[in-house]
Amino acid sequence: MALFVKNIKKLVQVEEKPVLWRAGKEMQTLHCIDDAYLLTEDDIIVDFGKMRDFSPEKLSQIKEEIHDVDATNRMVFPSFCDSHTHIIYAGSREIEYVDKIKGLSYEEIAKRGGGILNSAQRLAEASEEELYRAAYNRLEMMFLSGTGAVEIKSGYGLTTETELKMLRVIKSLEQLFPDIIRSTFLGAHAVPTAYKGKQQEYVDLIINEMIPMVAAEELADYIDVFCDKGFFTVEETERILMQGIKYGLRPKIHANELDYSGGIQVGVKYNALSVDHLEYTGDEEIACLLGSETMPTFLPGAAFFLGMPYGPVRKMIDAGLPIALASDYNPGSSPSGNMQLILSMGCIKYKMTPEEALNAVTINSAYAMEISDIAGSIARGKLANFFITKPIPSVEFMPYAFGENKIEQPFLRGRKI
Repeated sequence: MALFVKNIKKLVQVEEKPVLWRAGKEMQTLHCIDDAYLLTEDDIIVDFGKMRDFSPEKLSQIKEEIHDVDATNRMVFPSFCDSHTHIIYAGSREIEYVDKIKGLSYEEIAKRGGGILNSAQRLAEASEEELYRAAYNRLEMMFLSGTGAVEIKSGYGLTTETELKMLRVIKSLEQLFPDIIRSTFLGAHAVPTAYKGKQQEYVDLIINEMIPMVAAEELADYIDVFCDKGFFTVEETERILMQGIKYGLRPKIHANELDYSGGIQVGVKYNALSVDHLEYTGDEEIACLLGSETMPTFLPGAAFFLGMPYGPVRKMIDAGLPIALASDYNPGSSPSGNMQLILSMGCIKYKMTPEEALNAVTINSAYAMEISDIAGSIARGKLANFFITKPIPSVEFMPYAFGENKIEQPFLRGRKI
């Protein structure tokens, strides 16, 4: 199927020469075309431009049936890319939400058997089919709210069997939605109850059993570690990452959410694709990131939900760094996958301009999944993942109206959802 989207009020984030990411002052760059058209064939963007420059001869070159879509008074944006989620889980954790309201900290809840360990127990009792159906429903909600690519982590298993179960569910989803789902093995998300006081033995299990089995079944693209206070040390993280790299898994790190943990430095040392959370980021961490190929990724939903400090995004952009934003969709600390809200939080809580925040949820978050060659902007040859807005007055309205769904028609791979 082919699409001819015509009379677009504004076509946003267009690229004649696609980039991998935008950093520093370049994050202010947001190329747009007024009174535009967009042409797709099969699942690929084949052309775009101003309506006045459109030639009907372009349609004669399309071999498929063409569907006209009139976008009068509406804007078209590339779909959001959500580069950090935990959507394979069984059951919600609203009781812990009440505990947070009563003043318990993230660490206090974890020590009482809540947090990640709570989700691990529930996941162990769920079947792959149950986990698949629940995750599919969450994905559908995310797609309808404008997301077009998702990274999904394991990490609620914490045994070899249950970690593999999670990754097989992700694999099934990836086969249904090719090119737009990436899988991350996060066995080092927490230390399970059975290994309390024996953390090194659990690290050995991850290294000697889990990673080889994950690699043997080709279940993951990346390896992740929660390198932070009360979780995994820098030394443990290095051991796990080296084994992952040996088996072809590029690192992505949970870093500096709870303290200055050294997670950012170890991520850069091992060429991590991204380091995520980053509430505790200082001059030393910024200097380490500058010149690296590691994408600093902030998760404002988690900071908001947990009442944590917001990281120094403004300072990092001014220093010349790129920034990505992702949802951290999970049952304990960020129970939402709505990237429209994340876009708004980027502006409201981190003082990003709308242009900076839009780059952070599109091209930069695409880089954090290694898909900026096929997603994250409107460019010829990229996947036809985009959405048509409702009638809105400006680009700035997207983050401004934070409680409102601004999307009228989302498209994935050239097909309306």
